[in-house]
Amino acid sequence: MYNLISDLSIIEASSFVASPSAGLYCAQMGAEVIRVDQIGGGPDFRRWPVTDNNDSLYWENLNRAKKSVALDLGKPEGRELLQELVRATGQFITNFPSEGFLSHPTLAEGRPDLITVRVMGWPDGSPALDYTVNNAVGYPMMTGPGPEPVNHVLPAWDLLTGAYAAFALLAAIRRRETDGSGCEIRIPLSDVAIGTVANLGGVAEMIYEDANRPRLGNAVYGLFGRDFVTADGKRTMIVVVTPRQWTNLVAALDIGEAVANVEAERGVSFAKDDGLRFAHRDALFPIFDEAVAARNHADLATALDAGGVVHSAYRTMLEAVNDTALVGDNPIFGAAPNPSKLIYPAAGAFASVPQQERGAPSSAPRNGQHSVEVLSQRLNLPSGTIARLIDAGIVGTSQ
Repeated sequence: MYNLISDLSIIEASSFVASPSAGLYCAQMGAEVIRVDQIGGGPDFRRWPVTDNNDSLYWENLNRAKKSVALDLGKPEGRELLQELVRATGQFITNFPSEGFLSHPTLAEGRPDLITVRVMGWPDGSPALDYTVNNAVGYPMMTGPGPEPVNHVLPAWDLLTGAYAAFALLAAIRRRETDGSGCEIRIPLSDVAIGTVANLGGVAEMIYEDANRPRLGNAVYGLFGRDFVTADGKRTMIVVVTPRQWTNLVAALDIGEAVANVEAERGVSFAKDDGLRFAHRDALFPIFDEAVAARNHADLATALDAGGVVHSAYRTMLEAVNDTALVGDNPIFGAAPNPSKLIYPAAGAFASVPQQERGAPSSAPRNGQHSVEVLSQRLNLPSGTIARLIDAGIVGTSQ
């Protein structure tokens, strides 16, 4: 936790990954992020993984450092309270539909400088998930050996969209500081996905080649890189990105003569050309397979480290979580109380600011934990009015 934007208050009405992660990133940098949900929790409130008590560890960690207001959004009075909170703060993150009671024109009535960041599925408002957008842009047909598509479990487009949404919000606030204007920024997952494909050269590649990229399994496209198995059965990924790394890798495996023979046979030099190493992988991989298979992983890792060669053994997430370098001694983690009552390392801001002291990670709220506080401070509602709203089931509080 850092106090870089501690003067900023944001209302968030969202669910699942992309939109909540945008609020999370802002909260980790010090913003007051007030998440507004249906009383009892939104559609992601019990999303897996869950504990035996049905507490969502997913929800608990995507909503750290936020405040929680619970309203009955099925009733006009509950919806009006959410609208008033948005207008009172002037910053809003959501993945609710662009039309309806949370449309930007409706919310901007009386608050023309309002900034709304809206995460969407498709630009026309059609719903989409990371898993459907990913197959729409073609990546599962490039993953694995083929011919069937291979999905991945990381919600990459959700996470990129969340980060882009946080960036877009701060960019819009920066402009508002100069000219006083508000706006709505719409960020569809589909545009983040296909835009990223374009940024990585994929759109140009497809048009230029007029053909799909071949399926490569675990090989790295355009570089010398693949998984290899050591003598003691460790599967490790080795990737070369510089001429120095290539030279040191060949030396560490003592295969200089074999590589030179391939160069002579094919009339090429691998010393400085990534593309040639990739293009001639059919001749190189067997040489490396045999050399790696003759070495124990520990000895190989020591030699590769000495040469600055990029490598990493495959391991399970359980093994990664128990790695002290990644988690136990990593300053992004700390202790925080959790609604689930479980004790485990909690993540704070991913970035480090050497000039500031890193604050401890914060806990996630309970549903409705801050309803009274926020309605009192942000809308100046008297205690009697808030009590009436609670009694009427319009406002929820944590138990």
